[in-house]
Amino acid sequence: MHRFWDKVIKPMIIAVQPVNIVEIGSLTGLNTFKLLDYCQHADARCTVIDPAPQFDVELLKDYYGEAFCMLRELSLQAMPKLEPYDMILIDGDHNWYTVYHELKQVEEMAQSAGAFPVVLLHDIDWPYGRRDMYYFPESIPADYRQPNAKQGLEPGNPNLVPNGGFNHVVSNAVLEHGERNGVLAAIEDFLRETEFDLTWHQLHSNNGLGIIMPTAAPVSRVLPYILNTSGL
Repeated sequence: MHRFWDKVIKPMIIAVQPVNIVEIGSLTGLNTFKLLDYCQHADARCTVIDPAPQFDVELLKDYYGEAFCMLRELSLQAMPKLEPYDMILIDGDHNWYTVYHELKQVEEMAQSAGAFPVVLLHDIDWPYGRRDMYYFPESIPADYRQPNAKQGLEPGNPNLVPNGGFNHVVSNAVLEHGERNGVLAAIEDFLRETEFDLTWHQLHSNNGLGIIMPTAAPVSRVLPYILNTSGL
């Protein structure tokens, strides 16, 4: 998601001025560090959820202090513990079950807090818009887990490739498309069901970025300008 920072995420943060940010999925921290820099300057706070962060957590705690909170858990375990937040970035486990239930937990928080946050979601396009990926297949209930294998992907091929391919080190759904398969499918199902008045925006570059926000959110006035001039 960090590839969207300069042209989309940073301008959105300036417009939204969030006080409490949540990031799901930090990997090496390329996006996390940018979020924390904002929080440090704007008296805001960022809670990062990742069971296996690939950066020095203690070093960041020392440097960013109260602006940074780390939860080394799966997102669906950690989210019920969160205080209300006004922006959340979702870039964790790219499968229907996880993303759908992350959004349902966002909705539950919003019902309690009285306001729906700005939500950014990565990987809404190829390869995981219409195909599940599992870091920990056993964490997904069997009824929601697609047949999968540790084999890679290639553009234009709906099947897994036997050798090499993109992201061959994780478990990918054997087939692309179909019900309850992929990040975009999870978002579509959520948006069909929610009673909140929300708008949906998307960019297709860099594996895709999706944005959900309340229709009446002030940032909605400038978001078309941000997206249309991003060049992405």
